[in-house]
Amino acid sequence: RAAAGGGGGVAEELHKLDLRVGRVLKVERHSEADSLYVEEVDLGEPTGPRRVVSGLVKYMTAEALLGRRVVLLANTKPSKLKGVESQAMLLCAFAADGSAVELVEPPPAAPLGERVVFDGHDAPPEKQLNPRKKLWDRLQPEMNTAPDGTARFQQLPFSTPHGPCKCASIAGGAIK
Repeated sequence: RAAAGGGGGVAEELHKLDLRVGRVLKVERHSEADSLYVEEVDLGEPTGPRRVVSGLVKYMTAEALLGRRVVLLANTKPSKLKGVESQAMLLCAFAADGSAVELVEPPPAAPLGERVVFDGHDAPPEKQLNPRKKLWDRLQPEMNTAPDGTARFQQLPFSTPHGPCKCASIAGGAIK
């Protein structure tokens, strides 16, 4: 099973990630950091949109982000980036040679707030990841894109009941 991308080790903790479908409602440049955007992202939560700070300025325009459906790591501990609290992490695919960055996008039919899971790893997520345990840092190196752009952990696709999450064209890239 490990060869198929799901057995043992760090993979046993995949369910702890709370990956969710969202839509970018607003994008602004960070007032104190040229390389950062501050986005408002709707995850379908009754509390309203979340603020997300991302370092995507050098990779895409604000217009390219606005209105896009995205996948977010929603249970990170909120942290301040240059004085602005970020309440989730937007996931992107990075080409192996660094030439391109694309958003990881959910299937069109996936509703806002829907959880993104991995086959066999769909137990309830942790309410908030403990930053001391560095779970994302241990799982992220095995996050990649398939030849068709499907976002994966090892060989397991990022999945919703409506299908897999993908990037537009990056094959063999890293998910960060």
